[in-house]
Amino acid sequence: ASAPPSSPPSPLWALPEELLLLICSYLDVQALGRLGQVCRRLRFLSSRDLLWRRIARGCLNSGFTQLGTDLAAGIPVKERVKVSQNWRHGRCRRETVLKWKCKQVAPFPSSFLMPWMELDGEYLYLSQAENIQAYRLCPDGTGLQRHPQAIFSGHQEDVCRFVLVNSHIVSGGGDGSIVLHKIHGSYSVKFSAHEQEVNCVDFQGGLIVSGSRDRTAKVWSLSAGRVGQCLHTVQTEDRVWSIAISPLLSSFVTGTACCGHTSPLRIWDLESGQLLTCLGTDFHRGAGVLDVFYETPSLLLSCGYDTYIRYWDIRTSTRKCVQEWEEPHDSTLYCIRSDKNHMIASGSSYYGVVRLWDKRQTRCLQSFHLSSPTSSPVYCLRFSTTHLYAALASALHVLDFTAP
Repeated sequence: ASAPPSSPPSPLWALPEELLLLICSYLDVQALGRLGQVCRRLRFLSSRDLLWRRIARGCLNSGFTQLGTDLAAGIPVKERVKVSQNWRHGRCRRETVLKWKCKQVAPFPSSFLMPWMELDGEYLYLSQAENIQAYRLCPDGTGLQRHPQAIFSGHQEDVCRFVLVNSHIVSGGGDGSIVLHKIHGSYSVKFSAHEQEVNCVDFQGGLIVSGSRDRTAKVWSLSAGRVGQCLHTVQTEDRVWSIAISPLLSSFVTGTACCGHTSPLRIWDLESGQLLTCLGTDFHRGAGVLDVFYETPSLLLSCGYDTYIRYWDIRTSTRKCVQEWEEPHDSTLYCIRSDKNHMIASGSSYYGVVRLWDKRQTRCLQSFHLSSPTSSPVYCLRFSTTHLYAALASALHVLDFTAP
């Protein structure tokens, strides 16, 4: 008698899901994409966040920090990897979403506003002269609703900088005051802080730190019954342009004008106000630090007049930065931001140039000129995983990286 016919072999995708996921975890982007074209089950399987997470951590601005924390939970990781390729190759759609008139101040008829901004979910907060305005983002993230949803006021002169933390806005103004607003409600507090402009502020853990042209940095309490009480006054002996509190809430860093012989980057104890350390030894007179950004308690970025982005690791050395990138056109760098992983975005002083950098490379990755023919610095920039917003002297620009 003849042997019974053998049954056809089971296809690979008939294996248990746990085994399929293990096998697929060894595939690269291209192979995962092709696998998803085989059948419905494999398309569903190959789109799982679990498979794309490893790939995304090596991409630019995919929402993952160096430590693996997901800052964009809720957005499919596969989609973020796709958009990340547009960031890397500079593929985006550019739009001017808001314009305003340059401020006319005698005897300086060409004086500019120096706007600052923060992103918070579906809202963008933008300082314009004495006010901070909250605009709702359009559903696609590209544009803004025409009229602001809320206006926060209180300063008698221009807002220099502000921060948005835990539904509170803390701003420093040219009138030397600090104003605290609660976003959802009418609560606000204003107090006189410095003898001259408050150039920079930060707010964490119930404490405000501020820096001023009057050559001091101050620590302020916001605890019940002590709101607006100055806890420490630090004599920086130089104008303070930038300031940031460490994520550990134990110290803060100041970036100063570097008009003397002191390091423009110094770290101070938040509890006592005492100097902890100076960063760097090789600095030039006038190489002031205009922006600082903490990635972790030990890693921070700085930029300013000397045209360099510097990356500091306090664990290894306070004398020399671990990496640096030079602005190709020798322009002052007004602002920096990072995805806390591989990407840095910077804004320079001429023709609204925004540059993207990959920390794994020495040269600029992409550049975008947003102000031509009129030259304007990029005073502030913020980005999500899909859009970058840049505030210039008279307009707000957006780069949409979801565009093909």
